Amino acid sequence: MQLQKDTIKTLCDHALKEYPFECCGIITGNKNNQTVHLCENIQNRLHAEDPAGYPRDARIAYTIERNEFDRVISGAKKKGEHIIAFYHSHPEHEAYFSEEDHAAQTVFGEPEFPDALQVVLSVISRRITDIKCYLWDRDVRMFRVLEECS
Repeated sequence: MQLQKDTIKTLCDHALKEYPFECCGIITGNKNNQTVHLCENIQNRLHAEDPAGYPRDARIAYTIERNEFDRVISGAKKKGEHIIAFYHSHPEHEAYFSEEDHAAQTVFGEPEFPDALQVVLSVISRRITDIKCYLWDRDVRMFRVLEECS
């Protein structure tokens, strides 16, 4: 599934608003009607509470609070919507899918939502410099970059 232009604009606006920290969120809906759920990145709070357990702050990591995640997912399921994508930004870094991103999106080597896009936005010097979409490849059991998101 491809992202609509207004969906991409919302992601870009969110990434710029949260800069220099990573933004994060979930996109639900269908091909013709997409909803962007701007989630709170609680990584700074986790890092402040337990720096040994969470050594990375929100400049290089993100965490969506589980209750917020569950609320968005269950709300979409009740409406009969698809989980289209998960997204986050990389401030001052390229739009690559890191080992941490892979680990966060998989459980026992498989993603919970294998058909959902993984969208990464690169924000360099307060400018969106790249957006890449990744999709789970069942044959090789890893996320592969797509040619385009929209």
